[in-house]
Amino acid sequence: MPHTRTAHASDATLHQRRRPLTDAELDAIPWLHLLAPTDRERAVDDLRIAEAAPGEYMCRMGRPVTYWFGVIDGLLKMSTDNAEGQTMTFTGVPPGGWFGEGTALKRETYRYNIQALRKSLVAGLHVDTFHWLLDHSIAFNRFVMNQLNERLGQFIAAREIDRMTNPDIRVARSLASLFNPVLYPGVGEVLRITQQELAYLAGLSRQRVNEALNALEAQGFIKVEYGGLRVLDLQALRSKVFTRQLP
Repeated sequence: MPHTRTAHASDATLHQRRRPLTDAELDAIPWLHLLAPTDRERAVDDLRIAEAAPGEYMCRMGRPVTYWFGVIDGLLKMSTDNAEGQTMTFTGVPPGGWFGEGTALKRETYRYNIQALRKSLVAGLHVDTFHWLLDHSIAFNRFVMNQLNERLGQFIAAREIDRMTNPDIRVARSLASLFNPVLYPGVGEVLRITQQELAYLAGLSRQRVNEALNALEAQGFIKVEYGGLRVLDLQALRSKVFTRQLP
């Protein structure tokens, strides 16, 4: 994993804190059970995991790729900075999400930053093993192709969100992007996220996000629960025009 400055009291880097995964952590990886026994053994031997502190970076723009990453627990933010210093957030990465396959395929430098919004367990598969699996496993190839296809649609939606001026719709689309069963199978029916974390992802104030969530809940699209959100009508959150005008 790339060298980073951590928010821990210790000066150990994310790379230095890595360790093998437990059986429970391995069970949380969606592509691992698709592999043939020999391929799975190779992947398990190479996989490592580390706990990222809030604010810590897994990837930085301009750094060469070394790992393909996945979130076992927690929440990350994928963003980029332009020449004027403005930040554009592409998406959040909740549990079950693996990212960076396009960069790993081309073995190029990262064109985005990945930062932990809360304490997160992040797994990494070395890029050499990633390419070995591509060469040896049809099932792994299919998984990566599905990832790339879904990611393309996600980034197009992210650009749309960034141009939207209606805060309620920005929040709705940001939530919908986190409930993608292909990219984030670990989310399930309830997304563990705070209003402040959602504010970071939507590019809004926490107060404005609170107002949007109240409006969405009043229309029956979501249900705010302790420690997270339950989506009741995902299609409504994804649609360009709501069936009833949000206030």
